[in-house]
Amino acid sequence: MGDYWRVLSNNLPDYLSGFLTTCQVVGAAFLIAMVVGVTVGALRAAPSTFLNRIGFIYVEFFRNIPLLVLIYLVYDGINRAGIISLDRFIAGAACLGLYTAAYVAESIRSGVFAVGQGQVEAGLSLGFTQREVLTKIVLPQAIRTVIPPIGNLVIAMTKNSAILGGSLLAINDLLLRTRQIYASNFKLYQTFLWATIGYLIITITMTVIVRKLETRLAIRR
Repeated sequence: MGDYWRVLSNNLPDYLSGFLTTCQVVGAAFLIAMVVGVTVGALRAAPSTFLNRIGFIYVEFFRNIPLLVLIYLVYDGINRAGIISLDRFIAGAACLGLYTAAYVAESIRSGVFAVGQGQVEAGLSLGFTQREVLTKIVLPQAIRTVIPPIGNLVIAMTKNSAILGGSLLAINDLLLRTRQIYASNFKLYQTFLWATIGYLIITITMTVIVRKLETRLAIRR
């Protein structure tokens, strides 16, 4: 084990820098995924055919494009078109968040349909509009119902974030830092073990948080 500890001690600042960058990009992508995903999920469950189709187009577009292809389209395409000068970190977080939002939206939609129709009818009979019933009665319950699948999506998003460092974005995340360390010492197992542990720390922490939320916000029937 001496070799493993030596690799860690010699490169600890690089590992920590990559770990923090991964946490930051995942955190930013999570916020985007939740805001956009809940909004699109509401559109998918809306009674309006027009709004429903907008949500459907979004989900089908992002769910059927590989994340790596999306990164090239967004970052390289926008910069080459000269529309704006897109920062690598912002482009990576946006792509990861928008990609994950399509799956979050479908989870929200399934949660909306899990809410009893009787509650919708009761809300309408009390004078609420369709929008108010959706936002004040249905969505809060739907989100509580789909916490476990959304937790799984966030964990998958964390693992997908490794693509950002290996793509043309070359974000200095945990994987890219680890590859740079390996290029300097050629110690494969000793180097990538610590990257594995870093990702496990993030995903296990998320699993614990999701389980606590699931227990605390569970709908008692």
